[in-house]
Amino acid sequence: MPRGDKSKYTDKQKRKAEHIAESYEERGVEPEEAKERAWATVNKDDGGGNKSGSGRGTHTGNPAAKKGGKKGGEAAAARPAGERSKSAQKAAETRKQNQAGG
Repeated sequence: MPRGDKSKYTDKQKRKAEHIAESYEERGVEPEEAKERAWATVNKDDGGGNKSGSGRGTHTGNPAAKKGGKKGGEAAAARPAGERSKSAQKAAETRKQNQAGG
């Protein structure tokens, strides 16, 4: 099988790569680079081409789709220290109340 041959990929994987490439292009990435990144993402998520069929392929948990927490952490870090401290104090008080009541 020559490099770049997508015959071992399912239709779902091909659609997924197409959708990811479109998203990159909307963000200003060159079309060829977007296509390469999209297939790299599909490979990372699914472990390469998996033809459908009984007992073939395994669920991998979509690691490339798990970056939302990192983005949320950046947003929290951008808040002023006093605001973060106030939230932490409130959370600690809530935990204390819940433990006492439960």
